[in-house]
Amino acid sequence: MGKIILTADDSASVRQMVTFTLKEAGYEVIEAVDGKDALAKAGGRTPHLLLTDLNMPNLDGIGLIRALRATPACRFIPMILLTTESQAEKKLEGKAAGATGWIVKPFKPDQLLAVIKKVLG
Repeated sequence: MGKIILTADDSASVRQMVTFTLKEAGYEVIEAVDGKDALAKAGGRTPHLLLTDLNMPNLDGIGLIRALRATPACRFIPMILLTTESQAEKKLEGKAAGATGWIVKPFKPDQLLAVIKKVLG
């Protein structure tokens, strides 16, 4: 079985595209509809990587990253924000929360996979 990637996005179409891209590349995907859902699902099986949207209801991407960084099992996994936001201050806030990287939407599937391969090693 491939590495597990937890993806959180409130947009069904983005989740669908991300999941399709990742599964085609051999990754196992756990889908979450927001940060709160992602936290609940991360408790069952520790992902190898988190790919999260920034702006979501219930718990945003930065809150999700902070919460996962506080759990021993997820403290050192790569966490990438996949968002339409590109302001420097948001990137700094993400980095301060523990984000490993930042991909701006819309993204190209090969760009997404290249970043994931790079951070997963």
